[in-house]
Amino acid sequence: MNEDQLIPTKLPPRDKELRARVKLFGNLLGQVLKRLEGRRLLAAVEKLRKGYIALRRQDDPARRARLMAFIDKLDAESLELIIRAFSTYFSLANIAEEDFLYRERRRQVSEGGPLWVGSFDHTLREFHEQGVPADKLQTLLDQLAYIPVFTAHPTEARRRTVMEAQRRVFLAADRLNDRRIGREEREELTRELETRIQVLWRTNEVRVKKPQVQDEIKYGLFYFEESLFQAVPITYRLLEKALRRTYGNDEEGRPRVCVPSFLRFGSWIGGDRDGNPNVTPAVTELACRLAMEQVLSEYLRRVSALRHELTHSLYMCQPSEAFMESLDRDKSIASAVFQGSADRFETEPYRRKLYIMRYRIAETLNTVRRRLNGEHAVLPGSSAYATADELHADLCLIRDSLISHGDASVAAGNLTDLIRLVETFGFHLFRLDVRQESTVHSQAVGEILRITELHEDYEGLSEAERLTLLAGLTEAAQLPDMDMEALSDGTRETLQVFQVMRRMRTEVGPEGVGTYVISMTHAASHVMEVMFLARLAGLTGHDENGEAFCQIRVSPLFETIEDLRHIEQVLEHLLSQPVYAHLLQASGNLQEVMLGYSDSCKDGGILASSWNLYEAQQKVLRITGAHDVACRLFHGRGGTIGRGGGPTHESILAQPPGTVHGQIKFTEQGEVLSYKYSNAETAVYELSMGATGLIKTSRCLIDEPPRDRRDYLGIMDELAALGEDAYRDLTDRTEGVLDYFYEITPVQEIGQLNIGSRPSHRRKADRSKSSIRAIPWVFGWAQSRHTLPAWYGIGTALERWRQSDPSRLAKLQTMYNEWPFFHSLLSNCQMALTKADMRTAEEYARLCHDPELARQVFARIREEYERTVQQVLNVAGTQTLLDENPTLALSLMRRNPYLDPLNHIQITLLRRHRELHAGEAGVEDDPWIRPLLRSINAIAAGMRNTG
Repeated sequence: MNEDQLIPTKLPPRDKELRARVKLFGNLLGQVLKRLEGRRLLAAVEKLRKGYIALRRQDDPARRARLMAFIDKLDAESLELIIRAFSTYFSLANIAEEDFLYRERRRQVSEGGPLWVGSFDHTLREFHEQGVPADKLQTLLDQLAYIPVFTAHPTEARRRTVMEAQRRVFLAADRLNDRRIGREEREELTRELETRIQVLWRTNEVRVKKPQVQDEIKYGLFYFEESLFQAVPITYRLLEKALRRTYGNDEEGRPRVCVPSFLRFGSWIGGDRDGNPNVTPAVTELACRLAMEQVLSEYLRRVSALRHELTHSLYMCQPSEAFMESLDRDKSIASAVFQGSADRFETEPYRRKLYIMRYRIAETLNTVRRRLNGEHAVLPGSSAYATADELHADLCLIRDSLISHGDASVAAGNLTDLIRLVETFGFHLFRLDVRQESTVHSQAVGEILRITELHEDYEGLSEAERLTLLAGLTEAAQLPDMDMEALSDGTRETLQVFQVMRRMRTEVGPEGVGTYVISMTHAASHVMEVMFLARLAGLTGHDENGEAFCQIRVSPLFETIEDLRHIEQVLEHLLSQPVYAHLLQASGNLQEVMLGYSDSCKDGGILASSWNLYEAQQKVLRITGAHDVACRLFHGRGGTIGRGGGPTHESILAQPPGTVHGQIKFTEQGEVLSYKYSNAETAVYELSMGATGLIKTSRCLIDEPPRDRRDYLGIMDELAALGEDAYRDLTDRTEGVLDYFYEITPVQEIGQLNIGSRPSHRRKADRSKSSIRAIPWVFGWAQSRHTLPAWYGIGTALERWRQSDPSRLAKLQTMYNEWPFFHSLLSNCQMALTKADMRTAEEYARLCHDPELARQVFARIREEYERTVQQVLNVAGTQTLLDENPTLALSLMRRNPYLDPLNHIQITLLRRHRELHAGEAGVEDDPWIRPLLRSINAIAAGMRNTG
């Protein structure tokens, strides 16, 4: 591929400002390195930086050889410092870009014109111009639920401590953006920025020991504390502002369209048991309680602040009757609140109320903390808030009372923000989903049935027989007597998970426990097994009036290509089961179905995965619609393109027409979490972009949705089949390709990097595609600059379908321009192709023990890479990759000269590390492992890719 194909022809405006900021950061880092580590280190960094920049401009084999010889001479300590220098640079470049984009958005806002595509302003102007009336828009908004779900996984590379240090750099840099500051103040701010960079340099970015699940839970909570508690109310305010601007107010001055609190958050951290033995029932309990502690702490802080803001006097205004009555009801705890001064703040009613509310929140919070300390603590009656609804009611009383005496503008400030937070987060903060693999439930059910003598050979039953048996047991009025001590440890723990779910629903609120996700769902009986186990724990059954109740929502997860193709059969059998349908009705008649992007892509390649997922969504909606069941699709997207990643707004717009009914739920993980949610400013943007994508795709709730063109669907059927065949030909039918993968990537060494509590393989010492998890599969290919899972097979599919026919190329070009799904697919492919580097990948290929195998496999990969670049450019009608996204193209180009030395250092370290361990057992003193692990972190930061 010609290097020019990576250079965007359209440069974004004001890129000079960004380059200046990146240069400033680089210079300050250089000063820190020179002062703390000496001129020799800085000289080595500069030699590598300038050398590889020159090679990017013009290849020179002699220069390349000299640089590799220079790397070979460096000792482990020097290599480690050099890696850290480049890694820190990437962190600073990321911060500079994030700050620049934030400044650009602020500039657009200040100019007063229409804002960027995907903003609330642009979206609502579009709706208004298209004639969507206020009442219909209100109907749409009232059905929204936007649910990002935070997950942990074994390749997340950042430490929370590092993220906090980076946040301080971001804030210091942002103050430099104020054009009003003078020269002296600017110099002072620059010195402060250098100090922040120095602290970042002194902070260890690699964990000293492997994190426990408890550490991952706290890592997930960081984003709420650091940004989301600020970002969520701001997001609602921006939507309200855009609605006022476009739809205006009614005759009484009220907004024609009101904004419901539609943001919700989920988490798997502490609930995802699939393949992670460290997630025990006790850990799940801990996750719920830590979340409750965090959100209550935030409410306590905000209520405390409101005490000093709402200082209204009875001599100046008259609160509402309902509010005054609530103060009367509070008299029973006034003496405890005011400790002897029961009449305190009697003439300042809102302050009095807020002191009482603060006391009640503190009582609830203290109870949670006692439970976290292992005590059996019970809420102290009326002196604590038992539910979030009680707190919400008190806040609304204050708001309505303020409005009643003309203080609506006061009510609309921090008080309304707090109400938004309570509506969004409750006392639970997030809905903790629980996930487990289907065979675990099958084994538990089989054992329980044997021990209770209900059935001797559950495993030997047919699917129809299993469904009949499970339905009868789930519906039975009498539960079987069961000796828990007679059960195996695994089955006992499986049952304990359901018991924890029941307890946590009581403690943190019914929304605190989310969906029970069954991975590897192959049959309807896999869902009914979970319903039976839930029945044993009291999560389903009949109340004293004989009415059925169901306090669990089960989401089957379809992951592989084969599973996606059988989705109709499984769902039809499940929803046709009367007992299940009855329980589903009792739980709200909403069926959630989870679609796995990662495993389907690893299994059959990006084209087959994307298309089967697209078709699966349509099938799910057809079946649930036929059974009069509401449906929410749960998208198991990863951070990278190879795992379903990509810009959220575009990804939502690329869903099949008519399949998004106001609700969307999707996983957020890996680098996506830190890039989206580390800073409140960026979090607001990301939440807004996701929400507008949801609003646009939910037009089907108020208008007839557009239909996909039948000819496009037929073409995609053919392309997907061609792409899957090409991908499987490499990954399944090429002898030795898995050996190539393990030997030329650092995937084996990832297991030694202390970055996740979950194992990277399902089975130890198994070099098979089925054993390795999708995340390290993608991560390994990315580190070695192949990025293969995100594009392999697309070039062959396009070329074979086109057959050099100009009319067929024109057809593909029309599809690209008209069909959001196809456009998103090839746009994401361009991003992955840009992050790949075949010249560097070839250097990694030399790590393979079998040179002939490496030559053959790499030749096929490079050939497909070049084919894919050419075919995608032809279809997109552009000269360069990412020509339509010059900002991203420049960002990736800016990183490449700094990634090059890191990749070549990593190759050297892999070779030395493996030579040291070859044929030896238990080498204890390995000087290369620490710099090697740091190189993995650094390359991930540079590519902005983990998994």
